[in-house]
Amino acid sequence: MIADIKKTTEQKMQKSLDALKVDLGKVRTGRAHAGLLDHVTVDYYGSPTLVTQVANITLIDARTIGVQPWEKNMVGPVERAIRDLDLGLNPSTNGDMIRVPMPMLTEERRRDLIKVIKTEGETAKVAVRNIRRDANHTLKEALKKKEIAEDEERRTQDEIQKLTDRFVTEIDKALAAKETDLMAV
Repeated sequence: MIADIKKTTEQKMQKSLDALKVDLGKVRTGRAHAGLLDHVTVDYYGSPTLVTQVANITLIDARTIGVQPWEKNMVGPVERAIRDLDLGLNPSTNGDMIRVPMPMLTEERRRDLIKVIKTEGETAKVAVRNIRRDANHTLKEALKKKEIAEDEERRTQDEIQKLTDRFVTEIDKALAAKETDLMAV
């Protein structure tokens, strides 16, 4: 039972770290990347739908993303959804094709992106700490039901804390690497 709790906890923490790395990958350093728009949702006949399910996303050149909705009436909503993102993108429509130029990264824009990634990192740390809390709660419940002994519970809590510390350190390393990448000119 204790092994299951530790294994599940570690898997959940790893998923949080992986999700952070995916999110950090979407914060680009001035280069166009089709995955940048993967999480954009658009109102498609009353239901929120990913833009990848209503349009083709391609790279026109190194600094421009092309979005071509499959239906003409979706051009406006897709353009609005991209503009409303927190990434500072300014799409322009050319017929039924939406061009999304990547803005040059100024010093101010780099600082804004660093704030964004730090917020993402803090969210990931909170997720890891919540997983730790849930695991400790499960241990306390098992102790109340007399399924495990007190010393086992305490030892396992210490191991879960070490896991938490390890994943928080990994999150900090990922943030530092991305920050260095953003600040490189």
